[in-house]
Amino acid sequence: MAVRTGERAGMDRSGKAWPRVVAWALLGLVLLGGSAAASIAVPGLVADEKAFLDAQPCDSGEGAGGGTADCLRTIRGTVLSAEEVKSDKVRVFRVRLRPPVPAPADQPIDVDRHSELSELVKPGDEVDVTTWRYVLVAVGHDGVSETLPGLPDENPTMFVGLSLAGVWLAVLAFIAAFGTARRARRTAAGRPFAARVPFGPFKCAAVVAAPLVVAFFAGSVWDAWTGVVMTVVIWALTAVPATILALRWDRDEPSTSPAAVRLDA
Repeated sequence: MAVRTGERAGMDRSGKAWPRVVAWALLGLVLLGGSAAASIAVPGLVADEKAFLDAQPCDSGEGAGGGTADCLRTIRGTVLSAEEVKSDKVRVFRVRLRPPVPAPADQPIDVDRHSELSELVKPGDEVDVTTWRYVLVAVGHDGVSETLPGLPDENPTMFVGLSLAGVWLAVLAFIAAFGTARRARRTAAGRPFAARVPFGPFKCAAVVAAPLVVAFFAGSVWDAWTGVVMTVVIWALTAVPATILALRWDRDEPSTSPAAVRLDA
């Protein structure tokens, strides 16, 4: 009777585990799909980066192309407002130009609130805004200029970092699906199985952060495809071994299921 009770309990636990197996597998597929989408965008972003890095100041005729021009266009405008504001939980010094001004200089321009430029610019001043296509590149006043964030040369490596984070999280999801299925089979058979590997939010955040940090570093050192390749290489040399160690950290010795104890007895 005890043997049958143990077998029935093992089968009940096994049946409840299979929905988790499916959920982990579906999560892995979704993550892979997102990583593939980010990877597909990389060649176009690299082409944009090269075009931006090779861009020269516009001639008078080229500047008329507005946002479609591949040259660096300078727009002169008058400051309507210049004040410190909170943007995405970060305080910045926001400058708005008096309309009408051509795009993209008609949108708010956020500069470092601790920069020299933020101490100089005030309403009524004239500033020079450098643009490329529809991207704000820099803003200057009275001989002081500041390069703005979010330029095209930062995008390719960051997309590679997102793709790597998605791929590695997908791998972990598939590992979790395999481990859950394996435990379910061994539980149903009354055989011993290894304890689950604890993988909490901290380790998960580290897996996501590692490729993004590497991507930022590589993008600040190398350009175009060199930065992309170095992002993958550096991440593979550091994050993969670190994640494997994290998965195996504090792994307990294989335990014996209650059903197996009853069977042995």
